[in-house]
Amino acid sequence: MKKSIHPDYHEIKVVMTDGTEFTTKSTLGKPGEVLKLDVDPLSHPAWTGGGTQLRENAGQVARFKKKFGNFKV
Repeated sequence: MKKSIHPDYHEIKVVMTDGTEFTTKSTLGKPGEVLKLDVDPLSHPAWTGGGTQLRENAGQVARFKKKFGNFKV
C-alpha cells in the first residue's frame, strides 16, 4: 500500500438529530471535526415508517383493471 495516495483516517464526532453524539473514524475533514446530521435513522421516514402510505390503487395491476375492467371478450 502506497503511503502518499491514501487520505488521512482519523477520529471525528458525529451529532445525531436528537443531540446524541458518538465518535467514529472517517476521512472527512480534519481530526476532531464535528459532523452534524440533518437526517438519520431517528428522523428519516424510511426508518421510522412515518409519512408512508400503502396505496393499492396506484399499482400497475390496479391501473390495468381500471383501464380495461369493463372490456368484454
